[in-house]
Amino acid sequence: MTSENPGRVVLLTASHRVAPGLLSWPAWEALRGADRVLCPDEHHPQLPYLREAGVAVEHLRPTAEELVAACAGGRTVLVLPSGEGDRGLTDGLARLAGSGRVAMPDLELLPGSYDLPGARLLDLVQVMDVIRRRCPWSSLQTHQGLAKYAIEEAYELVEAIEAGDRHELREELGDVLLQVVFHARIAEEDAEEPFSVDDVAGTLVEKLIQRHPHIFGDETAETPEDVRAHWLAAKAVEKGRESVTDGVPVGQPGLALAAKLASRVRTAGLDVPLPAGAGIGDELLALAARAEAEGVDPEAALRAAARAYRDAIRAAEGL
Repeated sequence: MTSENPGRVVLLTASHRVAPGLLSWPAWEALRGADRVLCPDEHHPQLPYLREAGVAVEHLRPTAEELVAACAGGRTVLVLPSGEGDRGLTDGLARLAGSGRVAMPDLELLPGSYDLPGARLLDLVQVMDVIRRRCPWSSLQTHQGLAKYAIEEAYELVEAIEAGDRHELREELGDVLLQVVFHARIAEEDAEEPFSVDDVAGTLVEKLIQRHPHIFGDETAETPEDVRAHWLAAKAVEKGRESVTDGVPVGQPGLALAAKLASRVRTAGLDVPLPAGAGIGDELLALAARAEAEGVDPEAALRAAARAYRDAIRAAEGL
């Protein structure tokens, strides 16, 4: 070994999910203070911003040996890896360090930018765009053709929640999210009224802010009931509804529909008696209204009872 100062290697990483040029101050200091800045990818998204800042970048893909030699004499060499990383370089540096025969420069991994919460959603949007353009099946799908999958995925999500399976819950949430991103990507192609996933998110943000005036406005809410009152009041203004039944989807399962109508009546303080007929439908309606009044989801209660009945059937079959 030699007593010569072996120098310093800085590996500067930057998230591709953050706009290029938005680097931390330590990253800019390292870039300006390095003796050499190397980047193996001549199309790296950070390069235009580095040039604009007056940072000279050499388009080189050094081996581990070459990089160690470039640092000799106390020099600092900063490497801006490609988006996929440079596994060969890092493995080579580890191999040299482990050999004990080379005076290794100090090695610093410097994150230049970090992912914000939700950053992986950008990856999802990008992947969905590629699939929509290149997949023979996905490229032909329409809102109408995908509608049934939205219903199926919602039910599978409910099943995962009721089963208490955290792994399934995570996966089913992803499947529901896929439906949103897929429909938004299809909507971009509409000739008359196109919109994107950003428009969907923007509309949702505006809705959440408007319906939480106790957080983003001057209203107050001390209890969950207060919050619900604010939500319903804001919703009524948004939708311009005339009846408490407006906005209740009649295509939902019967018990859920009955419970929702009963909830609207109770919340509005209306006195609307249930039908007095003796048919099964009237009896089910009364049971659903009773469940809602007692804070029980009739659909969930019936599914729980049905699962217990299914288990009894399988037990009787010896399964």
